[in-house]
Amino acid sequence: MELKDLFKVSALAAAITLVGCGGDININEGNVDNSVNNSNNTTNNGGSTTPTTPTTPTTPLPGEFNAGLSQAVSAALGESVVVQTLSGRITSDITLTNDAFYALSGPVFVGNDKADSATLTIEEGTVIFGQSGNDYLVVSRDSKIEAAGTASAPIIMTSLQDVVGETTGAGQWGGMVILGNAPSNKCPQDGSDCALQVEGVEEGAVFGGTNEADDSGSLKYVVVKFAGYEIAPDNELNGVTFGGVGSGTEVDYLQVHSNADDGVEFFGGNVELKHLVLTGNQDDSVDWDNGYRGKMQYVYIEHDKNSGDANRGIEADNDGSTPDKDPQSNPMISNLTIIGNNFDGEDDSEGVYLREGTGAQIYNMVVTGPSEMGECLEVENSDESQANLSDGTITITSSVMACTNGENFKSAAGAVDLENWFLNTQTGNSVSESVMLSNTGAPMAGSPLLGAGTDASAVDGFFDATDFIGAVGTNDWRQGWAFGFGGGEITASAPVAGCPTGTTAISPVAGTTTCQISGRITSDLTLTAGNLYALSGPVFVGGDNADSATLTIEAGVKVFGRSGNDYLVVSRGSKIMAEGTASKPITFTSSQDLLGETTGAGQWGGMVLLGNAPSNKCPQDGSDCALQVEGVEEGAVFGGTNTEDNSGTLRYVVVKHAGYEIAPDNELNGITFGGIGSGTTVEYIQVHQNADDGIEFFGGTVNLKYVVLTGNQDDSVDWDNGYQGKMQYVLVKHAADDSDANRAIEADNDGSTPDKQPQSNPSIANMTIIGNNFDGEDDSEGVYLREGTGAQLANFVITGPAGMGECFEVENSTESQLNLGDGTITMTNSVIACENGENFKNAAGAVDLQNWFLNTQSGNAVAASQAEVVNGIYTIYNGTAKDFSGDTFFDNVDFIGAVEESNDWTAGWTVGLE
Repeated sequence: MELKDLFKVSALAAAITLVGCGGDININEGNVDNSVNNSNNTTNNGGSTTPTTPTTPTTPLPGEFNAGLSQAVSAALGESVVVQTLSGRITSDITLTNDAFYALSGPVFVGNDKADSATLTIEEGTVIFGQSGNDYLVVSRDSKIEAAGTASAPIIMTSLQDVVGETTGAGQWGGMVILGNAPSNKCPQDGSDCALQVEGVEEGAVFGGTNEADDSGSLKYVVVKFAGYEIAPDNELNGVTFGGVGSGTEVDYLQVHSNADDGVEFFGGNVELKHLVLTGNQDDSVDWDNGYRGKMQYVYIEHDKNSGDANRGIEADNDGSTPDKDPQSNPMISNLTIIGNNFDGEDDSEGVYLREGTGAQIYNMVVTGPSEMGECLEVENSDESQANLSDGTITITSSVMACTNGENFKSAAGAVDLENWFLNTQTGNSVSESVMLSNTGAPMAGSPLLGAGTDASAVDGFFDATDFIGAVGTNDWRQGWAFGFGGGEITASAPVAGCPTGTTAISPVAGTTTCQISGRITSDLTLTAGNLYALSGPVFVGGDNADSATLTIEAGVKVFGRSGNDYLVVSRGSKIMAEGTASKPITFTSSQDLLGETTGAGQWGGMVLLGNAPSNKCPQDGSDCALQVEGVEEGAVFGGTNTEDNSGTLRYVVVKHAGYEIAPDNELNGITFGGIGSGTTVEYIQVHQNADDGIEFFGGTVNLKYVVLTGNQDDSVDWDNGYQGKMQYVLVKHAADDSDANRAIEADNDGSTPDKQPQSNPSIANMTIIGNNFDGEDDSEGVYLREGTGAQLANFVITGPAGMGECFEVENSTESQLNLGDGTITMTNSVIACENGENFKNAAGAVDLQNWFLNTQSGNAVAASQAEVVNGIYTIYNGTAKDFSGDTFFDNVDFIGAVEESNDWTAGWTVGLE
């Protein structure tokens, strides 16, 4: 279902009292009073003005004025709209003009059966809606519907919910039924009058006869949405039902979207159609039986992009009890696309099923779908249906099976081998693993479908000459009028649904459309909101400074891994643009998290960004630098000379439950920054419950603001190899349950050459570190500076309980101790308040860190307890903050620590801070 976010008028809709006019409609129409309403809006205009309350039209319109509906629709659309209620039976010609909306109330019949015949004309842009499953439109035999929409103003038949902006879905109203005098093999064989009751409609709605060329009018540019009410099991209303409709009827540019039963169903008849769009229908998209012998060209079928209910693209029958009954169902179809989905319920999403003796002449068809789709081509294993495969009653020409489920063909034991029949008995057919369809179902440049079709016009004059396989060629005829393709809208645009091109649909997780990403992304890809995205193995964005690409991730998207082998790597020269919001953060997490199962650290890999900024591990002779990053397969390299390198943006991004250990001392961090430059934007990020470090910097110059690191099992911040970036507002909180933790900061320059250049020396301001009581192989600790690193630290709060380890330590090595005296390490305007008696740790003969902190550095203090410096995560210590005037990165603030209660930048998007 689709949530129409733009308008919510449930209260108005609930208050509507429907007014039915009753009896027959027989109204003489005059000129319309333009002062009442002359809008045929089918899209929202923003509601910038308060609508006036519609009043009863002074010039008669068909039906009866409905004040309640008029008020509700006007409120939804932001302008004055007249709604007329139609009910009963129309027994004289009328026109539904586009200066009003029309509400069906109960079954509305055009004419009686072959009596009181009438023509219902519907102007372009007119909106007709049903209010319940009992509301449907029936065109009787000998009557007509003349629904002449245009590409820019299609006629829309939909539900009340769609019109007033409420949640839409299949089965919210009845649908449309057209009844004609064309043959059906259910008609009496003795030639007596035929009157077959149509399914889903009240008694007396009959069809059938002998006139193959019968004319029931026209449907042109008509969109039918959210219909298909189930009267009783196996007795449902289709989107459009054609009962005995003849070839004199014109059907061109018709869409049925999100119908609870079939999209279109043909009970006998000879009606011909072009440009048919069938999207998101819950049963069969095309269903025929009882001797249907019409023709169709350009038929686009796509099952629900969000993996909702679906069955067959085509389910086709002749007659269940007498499969060889005449006239035999045997339509001709050219240029057909069927795209299945992953639905696996009582029925499955499938392709084409021909049964009960039907014939079919099919040209230029492509059937495709994801790995969990059901069979794509099947012919029933009955004598009649199997015989049809060999005598030409069933033919398939110039068509492609491109299903990825291992079941392009389904044949029972002893039946005709469909794959062999398709490839070797029929002509021009093939099986493909990739037909290169875009997310809209149109062929991309270079698709093998283009130029590979048969010219069906040489077979029958009904067909246009084409040279492509599938419903759409280089000219996308769906655009601008069909719902989901830029048209057919009432209160809001059709949501973008389904898996983006470049990803693969898999079985939905937690009831949400799920798209899999694997391998190497070498062209720009956007992960659209509304879906879940599964990493499958190592996923690389771009090659190393080659085949570069940008991975864009929309706000609110969730990406997950299912094992430690699933991780994301952004290669040098490529970018990630992950821009969430406080209300819609982007989340990277584990499958267990999404399924509501027990979560923990190390359930998937993590995120790795690789850039071209310097590292002191790069060759000192200036030759090319390509340093293998830890935790990732061979060839994932970083390093270079560009301090301002840009790897994209991480904003409002939460990484949870990652950090798989590849091998001892070779783990994936929550986020690894390998040689990332200062052109990269990183702000409002969190790493929660990671098995290794929260964030680690291997060289580089990247700057960060608003960082939350919670419950990580090793170091929360780790840097080495010449990292020289900046950070402000960093909150570290070890696990509240006193589980695994190590250092809030563990910082290095180089283990073998501690004074190696460029030297690690980042600047960090406004950091709060809250330890815990963990005491294992490692302990919960504060800051440890070692292996020659520098650090410019200011506005720190370091605190923790009595069971915590040391809170500030500098390695007792020559280089590190010298850094305390020459300004390479500074720490000012900070407070340490650990309750463990070990605010400072220094070896015998090393610099007295407590004296250095309190007497050599400026603005520092020691407090007795955690309660004196923080309240929860909020800083309450009243110290003087460092003045950063002149530094364009740092904000000048008046507080010590990461977060003030009066300005809680963590609110609404973080986890684990309760």
